[in-house]
Amino acid sequence: MVPSPYRKRLGLREGARFFCHLKEGALVFTPESKASSKPRLVLDRKLGLWITKAPPGAPRVTSEQVKAAMEDFP
Repeated sequence: MVPSPYRKRLGLREGARFFCHLKEGALVFTPESKASSKPRLVLDRKLGLWITKAPPGAPRVTSEQVKAAMEDFP
């Protein structure tokens, strides 16, 4: 089992497959596929609402950017 902070950082989901090899006496696991680079919809359990989750390393969106984008809508 991979601890949650590592799963989130690598973008791993249940059932992910790994390559395994020895390196300097350590067992090294490498995911077969790279983390998704696309945003995804996830259910926020506290709010009970669907939200967009950005992939790891994506730039943060500020409140000011959201306000500016909303001004363009009718």
